[in-house]
Amino acid sequence: MTTTLITNIASLVTNDPAQGDGSPLGLLTDAAVVLDGETIAWVGPAHKAPAADTVHDARADAAIPGFVDSHSHLVFAGDRTQEFNARMSGRAYSAGGIRTTVAATRAATDAELEANVTHYLREALRQGTTTFETKSGYGLTTEDESRALRIAARHTDEVTFLGAHIVSPDYAEDPAAYVDLVTGEMLDACAPHARWIDVFCEKGAFDGDQARAILTAGKAKGLHPRIHANQLSYGPGVQLAVELDAASADHCTHLTDADVDALAQGDTVATLLPGAEFSTRAQWPDARRLLDAGVTVALSTDCNPGSSFTSSLPFCIALAVRDMGMTPDEALWSATAGGAAALRRTDIGTLREGTRADLALLDAPSHVHLAYRPGVPLVGEVWRKGERQV
Repeated sequence: MTTTLITNIASLVTNDPAQGDGSPLGLLTDAAVVLDGETIAWVGPAHKAPAADTVHDARADAAIPGFVDSHSHLVFAGDRTQEFNARMSGRAYSAGGIRTTVAATRAATDAELEANVTHYLREALRQGTTTFETKSGYGLTTEDESRALRIAARHTDEVTFLGAHIVSPDYAEDPAAYVDLVTGEMLDACAPHARWIDVFCEKGAFDGDQARAILTAGKAKGLHPRIHANQLSYGPGVQLAVELDAASADHCTHLTDADVDALAQGDTVATLLPGAEFSTRAQWPDARRLLDAGVTVALSTDCNPGSSFTSSLPFCIALAVRDMGMTPDEALWSATAGGAAALRRTDIGTLREGTRADLALLDAPSHVHLAYRPGVPLVGEVWRKGERQV
């Protein structure tokens, strides 16, 4: 197996406190990394680097772990430009939101849906994302949900069944029957293709009792819970996430003190999605409050065609630093190691011996430039599973 030495790294974020400066970022200067196939074989000062089969000069760039995007909705068809334009222009808009995407997704071919997924994955990879989770949720029939998951599973192991995105338009008059479908026939068809089960626990979607029934049924089928929680209003989502040992409670915009305490005491990660607030002009999540309470925080894109049409974690880092009270160090950690924690993974999001060889080189001397120079395409190279992708 070929080994590769990446050397002349000005500043290396390892996310391993045992390395470098001993901070959560485990920051090393004048550093090097040795890749052995798909894994990291060695990390340390450049002058101590062992020999390798090939040498790659990082040209005094900064290096970071590959971003881990733990929340996206990439299996969709159609476009909601008019909806966004109306919202940003202060005009009323009567189209159906998620239902518009559901109709377009149902009408699309498998090839069209897969082409969309691969397009946005390439886009994310160019910006440093080496691991991503993605969901179903725009089919809302047994056939369409299961095909969405089959398509997603061809591109990632982190696949989430979100039949409970909203109540299907076909069941608008009988939400209880839709819950029965999601927890029965649809779950049976979808569980073999997914690792996770998710539900949008919110007014206008699914209440606490419905969400508990859906997630409990998923757990019985071997799927682990994650929850869209407390995005639009105060509600039971976060408490339910902690109760059911969900890997992640996502959005977390409207939190009581009890919600924050529950997150701090459990293993559920609070995944914040600033692209959604940016695209809807909604209230920002208070990351500072969560971090100060000791909650593990992840940052993700929520890439979807309606409320957060961005695949850029560098953009989300800049928003989190500017508007959510995070430091540049905290935001980077949350977009890498935090995302890994939200997926309950220890092999990604960190650069240390034995972890997956996923890293990005920045056209900058420091990771701080991700927030310092917002909107600038700073990711110059991306390595995934030990191979250079970009």
